[in-house]
Amino acid sequence: MFSGIVEEIGTVARIDTAGAAPLEIRCGTVLEDVRLGDSIAVNGVCLTVAAFDGNGFTANVQPVTFRLSNLGRLARGARVNLERSVAYGGRIGGHYVQGHVDGVGTVAGMSGEGPSVIVRIAAPEEVRRYVVERGYIAVDGASLTVMALHPDGFSVSLVRHTQEGITLPGKRSGDPVNLEADVLGKYVERLLGQRAPSADERLMGALERNGWG
Repeated sequence: MFSGIVEEIGTVARIDTAGAAPLEIRCGTVLEDVRLGDSIAVNGVCLTVAAFDGNGFTANVQPVTFRLSNLGRLARGARVNLERSVAYGGRIGGHYVQGHVDGVGTVAGMSGEGPSVIVRIAAPEEVRRYVVERGYIAVDGASLTVMALHPDGFSVSLVRHTQEGITLPGKRSGDPVNLEADVLGKYVERLLGQRAPSADERLMGALERNGWG
């Protein structure tokens, strides 16, 4: 589990998209207490540390992960958002992020509003259905607040501190971004879809079936 608060921006040192391929990231902060088998979110994708040294770590990425995220489009030298999993008892500065990408969106445009940067993101329907104004969305693993909804996606506003700590401001229109919706919306949808009908709903259904509704 992650909080969506990016700890540092790492750099891709090596990537191989064939088979269970190694992805090597150069970084520093997330190595402070790292152990083999730890989880680190890379652009919002939960990966397991398979090896590490004083300069970075290596994770083995499955083909399905490359297909369902923007990791397969990375190249050597690419910058990526990094976050260690949340420690028990630690503060949650953003929201609960699982590191399981729901879909890949694209940067649709950027504009300035005072010191803030407004980023518009086009998102697939399977993500849009869970997005609400003032709700949370993880974009490349960064916990952001939805500023506005659009027919094809949503917009977020980045304050100066956020601009300096994540990769999103450096992207261009058309660049892919990993999206993870707030898991609470998915659970609510699932529970509502499976709940038993109330007595009133059963009565109304019976009336309608008999032509009395």
